[in-house]
Amino acid sequence: MIKRDFFKTTLSLALMAGFGMAQAQTTPIKFQLDWRFEGPAALFLVPAAKGYFKDAKLDVTVDAGNGSGGAVTRVASGTYDMGFADLAALMEFNANNPDAPNKPVAVMMVYNNTPASVMALKKSGIKTPADLSGKKLGAPVFDAGRRAFPIFAKANSVTNVAWTAMDPPLRETMLVRGDVDAITGFTFTSLLNIEARGVKAEDVVVLQYPDYGVKLYGNAIIASPKLIKENPAAIKAFLSAFTKGMKDVIADPKAAIETVRARDGIINSELETRRLQLAIDTVINSPDARAEGFGQVKGPRLSLMASQVSDAFNTKNRVNADTIWNGSFLPTAKELDILPKPKK
Repeated sequence: MIKRDFFKTTLSLALMAGFGMAQAQTTPIKFQLDWRFEGPAALFLVPAAKGYFKDAKLDVTVDAGNGSGGAVTRVASGTYDMGFADLAALMEFNANNPDAPNKPVAVMMVYNNTPASVMALKKSGIKTPADLSGKKLGAPVFDAGRRAFPIFAKANSVTNVAWTAMDPPLRETMLVRGDVDAITGFTFTSLLNIEARGVKAEDVVVLQYPDYGVKLYGNAIIASPKLIKENPAAIKAFLSAFTKGMKDVIADPKAAIETVRARDGIINSELETRRLQLAIDTVINSPDARAEGFGQVKGPRLSLMASQVSDAFNTKNRVNADTIWNGSFLPTAKELDILPKPKK
């Protein structure tokens, strides 16, 4: 009898220990950013720093990136589980690599509008898209705005543009020096970089793609099909924790930047706070985002973008909108209701 009780007690203790271990187990998630540790990186560093991912039983590692194309290929290769990338870059990869075994899928829209714009100095005389015809434009070959420029050009009847390619750090320098008439880039990246080179904001003309008939979606959170198949609960938990962090970032961008500073001590906090605020105002809390709801996409707009990207990027196959988006992991509508009304 004593023996049997001892065995039962030992067994129940072992089961409890096993249960405790299962409870404590966290899922590791390797996350690839689209760019360096700048203002917008706070969107992912805040939920990590505040323990929201940890509370969701996730062990998330956030790494800096070097472009959306790289983020997509790294998730496709299996090196990363999830990432942050321009939806057009994701569409291009999937359409050009139909036989890739691990094609990433977008699971949450973060930048409801593309941050791409054309920027010129006022003294160039460029005021509208029509003024770009016959001009010299500059951007790195992989720049999202440059890749999507045919869509912008078609919508605004811009013709006969000559392109100059350069490495990203030289783009704004070449504009300020007058080597090119205009550049393409993300508004919140290039505008502040132009200012950092001694040009006042009021002396810069910014032609934002969404204001000129280009309704492309911007950056989305992407996930590997392997993770979708093997651990859908982890994706759901990630998006829920991320959304909670987003709410904090929108409420206090200045405090959020401290999480970026913790990862890259040489950033200019004031500049990166402005960059983050600009991203929030132009592509996160935009009129389109408020109309569609944070995190979500609208079918007809997604299909139009798929068609436009197929044409502009000259993809091997047509982009299939149905295969690049999976909204089933999104938090509830109540959780996603984080966008404040615009200030009057």
